[in-house]
Amino acid sequence: MTETETETVIEPTAEIVEGDAAESEATDAPTATQLEEEGDIAADYIEELLDIADLDGDIDIDARGGRAYLSVNSTEGSSNLNVLSKPETVNALQELTRIAVQTKTGSFSRLILDVGGSREARAAELAVLVDKAIARIDAGAEAASLPAMSSYERKLVHDIVSERGYVSESEGEGRDRHTVITGAK
Repeated sequence: MTETETETVIEPTAEIVEGDAAESEATDAPTATQLEEEGDIAADYIEELLDIADLDGDIDIDARGGRAYLSVNSTEGSSNLNVLSKPETVNALQELTRIAVQTKTGSFSRLILDVGGSREARAAELAVLVDKAIARIDAGAEAASLPAMSSYERKLVHDIVSERGYVSESEGEGRDRHTVITGAK
């Protein structure tokens, strides 16, 4: 390299977990029409996946809290959908579905995918975690930290904590981002 040439150093970017950075950059809430379009694209993608995997499921599309929400449930008498309802699998499918939507629309998607009631089951598990953390605080702990979780799960935790009259905030970066609960201020 000569004296007049400069070296360009490219720094690695921080890992994005469940779209945290993109969500904070989004300035406009999606319209009802955009959410409907996201839901339709996502439903087509999931329906194709179910056909390929030879799994039966009914897909319901909804809009909740400014997000498209897809729910995939077993049809009467069919239970083969449970192979996809593990939390890690649902999160992976959700990310793939978000990418499919983003590819078609050109816009970031915050859609939520629920398979076989897994989201409701996880919300119940999170409520138990919050109750145990609050019990530690009531027993004299200054704060209680929960394990690292996705932005969607942290949002659920913040809502549960608030309902219980306590305060919470997210701490950490990337995959280590977690919720810390403290007593009411």
